[in-house]
Amino acid sequence: MYFTDRGIEELEKRRGDEEVTLAWVADQLQAFVDAHPEFETPVERFATWLARLDDPED
Repeated sequence: MYFTDRGIEELEKRRGDEEVTLAWVADQLQAFVDAHPEFETPVERFATWLARLDDPED
């Protein structure tokens, strides 16, 4: 198990029953980057990946 898997599992356990919008997720990602600017690049890559999931060009 990767270290990140534990974080993902905790997220699902704590918040798995909640419904949220993508706008809320985007706000949380921005708040995280504001608090931890050293993670700007990976968060940007993750957000771009999510945004383009249905794009056959990528």
